[in-house]
Amino acid sequence: MAKFSFRKSMLAVAASGLVFGTLMPVVAHAQARDPAYAAARAAGQVGEKMDGYLGYVTPPAAPLRAVVEDINIKRKAVYATKAQANNATVEEYALTSGCLLISQTRPGEKYQAPDGSWQTRGDGPPMRDSRCP
Repeated sequence: MAKFSFRKSMLAVAASGLVFGTLMPVVAHAQARDPAYAAARAAGQVGEKMDGYLGYVTPPAAPLRAVVEDINIKRKAVYATKAQANNATVEEYALTSGCLLISQTRPGEKYQAPDGSWQTRGDGPPMRDSRCP
């Protein structure tokens, strides 16, 4: 029953469309604001994780770490607000966001596969976690 409830909550969050309406501006702003983040993403040093946050594919320099941590803090704030509004947990909302953000990666960008490994997005769709809506 808990799995059904979790899945139902994730589908409600995804269906709401609020993930991209509130999260994507944070991501877009971060890329426009900091060329180091955009360059690190393009170089495959950072990527989207299944848990809805950015992760380090390679050990980051201190300035990049600061930028990524700032983005992740902002994402968590959005997740917390939207999760409460959608009667979901922060973790459920973050996972759904991770699924959506990974699906929006571009060819050449890094993302975390369901097994936890880092993959490079090709021309086809990324590997999806079975919990993704």
